[in-house]
Amino acid sequence: MDKDIPERLVMLRKTLGLKQKVFAQSLGIPQTTFSTIENGKSPLQERHIKLICLTFNVNETWLRTGEGAVFTEEIPGWRELLSAFQKLSPEMRKAILEIARTLLAAERPKN
Repeated sequence: MDKDIPERLVMLRKTLGLKQKVFAQSLGIPQTTFSTIENGKSPLQERHIKLICLTFNVNETWLRTGEGAVFTEEIPGWRELLSAFQKLSPEMRKAILEIARTLLAAERPKN
């Protein structure tokens, strides 16, 4: 994994205006764990890379290599949805994710 990922994580987090604790919560990890990732003492796990990209609309190539734009194309309402989601309790977040999974399954074409 690219040794500069921790630097990009710091830049991303600051660009989003988030404290380590809030960013870590979005990944489902303790702030102390995220701190060790930002400091380069622990590797960023594959699942967290995917989650960062999905949650914050981040270009995965940029996160992995530093190449390309930081963010993917903005989806209307994305930031408002993210902000509202972050303010919910863990139980409500879980409920929203289940609803989203159900909607995705219903939207998939049937073969």
